[in-house]
Amino acid sequence: MSKYDLVLYDLDGTLQDSVPLIMESLKTAYDIVLGGTDRTDADLMSYIGKPLTDTFRMHDEETQERLIETYLDYNCARMKENVIPVFPGVYDFLSKIRAMGVKQGIVTSKLEPSAMITIDLLDLGKYFDDMVFREATERAKPFGDPLVEAARRLGITDMKKVLYVGDALPDLLSAQDAGCDFALVGWTKMPKEELMAANPTYLVDVPECLPCIIEGSEL
Repeated sequence: MSKYDLVLYDLDGTLQDSVPLIMESLKTAYDIVLGGTDRTDADLMSYIGKPLTDTFRMHDEETQERLIETYLDYNCARMKENVIPVFPGVYDFLSKIRAMGVKQGIVTSKLEPSAMITIDLLDLGKYFDDMVFREATERAKPFGDPLVEAARRLGITDMKKVLYVGDALPDLLSAQDAGCDFALVGWTKMPKEELMAANPTYLVDVPECLPCIIEGSEL
């Protein structure tokens, strides 16, 4: 018997090493639209995991739309060049958990067209029973709605039987709001002290630990 009936994963920074490209794309959008920005890397990083509308919310509506469009154009073009790798060990734990008979899914704040570029290039789709993108719910992370929607689609009614795996504070807050457990990946590029202070259920130091957590044999 597995401890969880469903394991859900964030995409960027959790399964695929895309944070460097996200930062590159944010800065490029600002360079093109506004000639640069005084926003710090720490500020920009704090929005990873949230929708782009939140990332650029401090600007007027026209500027926000231009920044989003420019970001998506640049980011999607770069992703199509297959510049984003999966993190080491990802394919192994996805295969092992799938072999255990546990359902798996993706829950990401990315729009489906852009998310599917790397999901297809990296051959990730075959591991998942469903994928929930930004378009699926009115409220995105840090609210729990996308996780609840993923569970609903897969017939899971007890959110305590759901584990969300992520790398950023919006992921953790979303899990807490949805009432499910959260596993923080040890390879996160976010400030780990801040994340640990928010009390994740688990810290996955190495990818090999994740299947053990699902089995309930190791914390």
